[in-house]
Amino acid sequence: MKDLFQLKEHGTDAKTEFIAGLTTFMTMAYILAVNPSILSEAGMPGGEVFTATVIASIVGTVLMALLANLPFAMAPGMGLNAYLTYSVVLTMGYSWQFALLAVFVEGIIFIILTILPVREAMVRAIPKNLKLGIAGGIGLFVAFIGLQDAGIVTDSSTLVTLGDITAAGPCLALVGFIIIAILHQKNVKGDILIGIFATWILGILAQLIGWYPRGDNGAMTLLPQGVITLPSSLKTIGFACFDFKTITASFPSTGKFLMNLFTVMFAFMFVDIFDTMGTLIGVASKANMLDENGDVPHSKQALLSDAIATVVGAMAGTSTTTTYVESAAGVAQGGRTGLTALWTAAFFLLALFFSPIFLAIPTFAVAPALLFVGFLMIESLLKIEYEDVTESVPAILAALMMPFAYSISTGIAFGIISYTIINLVCGKHKKIHPVMYVLAVIFILYFIFIA
Repeated sequence: MKDLFQLKEHGTDAKTEFIAGLTTFMTMAYILAVNPSILSEAGMPGGEVFTATVIASIVGTVLMALLANLPFAMAPGMGLNAYLTYSVVLTMGYSWQFALLAVFVEGIIFIILTILPVREAMVRAIPKNLKLGIAGGIGLFVAFIGLQDAGIVTDSSTLVTLGDITAAGPCLALVGFIIIAILHQKNVKGDILIGIFATWILGILAQLIGWYPRGDNGAMTLLPQGVITLPSSLKTIGFACFDFKTITASFPSTGKFLMNLFTVMFAFMFVDIFDTMGTLIGVASKANMLDENGDVPHSKQALLSDAIATVVGAMAGTSTTTTYVESAAGVAQGGRTGLTALWTAAFFLLALFFSPIFLAIPTFAVAPALLFVGFLMIESLLKIEYEDVTESVPAILAALMMPFAYSISTGIAFGIISYTIINLVCGKHKKIHPVMYVLAVIFILYFIFIA
């Protein structure tokens, strides 16, 4: 393992990579419960979606480990699963089989674009300061997700307001965050992982004394309801993306079918390509893994892993697979190589048979980790060249739009468009990479005709 993943060269060891892998898994294990819940509303069997979610996560994460040797984990993306259910199926009226076909085609196109290599060129075209803004913006986004998951902030007539911090969930999440901060200051190995387990244990105690779930609507029990389960088969959703009889039944002509398939596929592709790009840049920046040009190492292999996982996920029966921002939690624990990702994949495999244990971990126990990781990633904003407005304004705009628009891809879009326009008008067109012009036009057209 030391030779395969070059642990010594990356300044890490097997123990650190194990802790980092477990930490990453713990922070993203919620997808095992959330993805089946969302896709089941589209008519897909929840148990089978759980199995498909695990399969897609394992394939993508193992590929990331072996092909790119990067500490990033993959799983079906949040937002993309909601788009499949609530937009494509429930609003547009398409079948979930049609949606899975769109995801499959998207993945095939991604593989082609990665091999060419178009996607890698996109990553390299983004200027360094904008990459720093993207990294900081992802930090703000992750922290905001943590605050929401904990119930510390909630929706309101003013868009966001303070939640009921006297309730067990928000209160214990704040305690967990303080525990992680103290452990981090004292250089305790596994500080984030310890914080997650400590918060979970405190939640169990709160449940036993009757405090939890007071004030927490829809709260679940924090004690595992069983230990071992057998995974569901994929008899209904497996390879359903190739059920062309069902998929084409509602279309009057082949032309209509292809036109609608392209529209849905492009929407999936647009969000996924820039979400993955932003995550790779942001997490690699936090790990100080960007090279002297500000580029992500082995980005082509990482993007290829993402594309292949999307294809496999679609065939298994789940929405688009993407790189998770929660990988930053493992990076914050010292994960630097593919061994971190390999351990994360191993825990996903265990979850296939021990799901009651992993699904008992409450979101408020994971929230402190996300909040602290967000805090660590925001540091990237300090490295931006603020004296040059043509560099700093697009970077900060990208950072702000990620949490406020609740979308990594939207933040990147605003950053690229503003960077191109500001520098072009200010007569600094020579420093604009040609690919940036293309991306700016694509983003503008997307907002006009699709978003």
